[in-house]
Amino acid sequence: MNKLYQFDPDEVDNITIRFGEDFYHKVLRDIAVYADQWKLSSLHLVASYSANLVFRCYSENYGNVVLKIGNPLFGGIVTELNTLYEYAGGRFCRVFDADIENGIILEECVQPGISLREESSLEQRLSIFCSLYSGLHKTPANTAIYPTYMEWVCRITDYMSKRQDCTDLYAYMQKAKDMCLAVANLYSQKLLLHGDFHHDNILLGDAGQYRIIDPKGVIGDPVFDVPRFILNEFEDEITAELYKKINAILCNLEEKLTIPQVILKQCLYIETTMGACWSVEDGSPPDHYPSLMERVAFAYSILNSI
Repeated sequence: MNKLYQFDPDEVDNITIRFGEDFYHKVLRDIAVYADQWKLSSLHLVASYSANLVFRCYSENYGNVVLKIGNPLFGGIVTELNTLYEYAGGRFCRVFDADIENGIILEECVQPGISLREESSLEQRLSIFCSLYSGLHKTPANTAIYPTYMEWVCRITDYMSKRQDCTDLYAYMQKAKDMCLAVANLYSQKLLLHGDFHHDNILLGDAGQYRIIDPKGVIGDPVFDVPRFILNEFEDEITAELYKKINAILCNLEEKLTIPQVILKQCLYIETTMGACWSVEDGSPPDHYPSLMERVAFAYSILNSI
């Protein structure tokens, strides 16, 4: 057992179920190698188990840091690193070092790191998001190393076409694909997007400034970087009050970002439907399908509201 960090049994189970046993052993080796190389201590696992394994820790060389260990089978860590290099700090967290061939990134730990989700004022959340979004997107040095947003949509649509247990959701996804093609014809810039630009990737940093973390790195028009923020404002229950709230958000963003509501609604529908399909692909159990469909149907009702 690695003495630098000892996983408890639940953590081991979660890692092996999500990533596989080989990856768990890779993590043990990586911790030993990079803790020595970057003089890391006080490792603390962030129990998200998404595309990477993430540790908060301390480096004698850099101070408070985040160690990310990527799984090559999941991909994404290369585009994340390249996106962070493109922005070189600024509104994004900084990269201190990396071993990209092994899927390892050492980056700044934003302190105190409070998620925008914890901001109680909706108006303030919207203001902060818009201030970070405006003027953010840029043309990357090499677009070929990133996927496109349209490729994301086409790939998951193709996947859903092969699922015989989700035909209703596939029909919604096919509508989303057609809609995305239409939006992309109108909004056709090929800029570097965050790709997962929501509350938990916007953290309060030093001097009260919010910073951006965890970019996916995808090419598309900036309009496609708006809906995940709106989607994060959904609540557990679909109610008339939520309907009013989302419509108020759309009005606010239309004014602040000068993007027509009709486009924002279409982007929200595309993103909501794609997210539901990704949940199915990731192994969401069949008894969760009705709640996924409910969210997609809600986005569809927003789409068709005046």
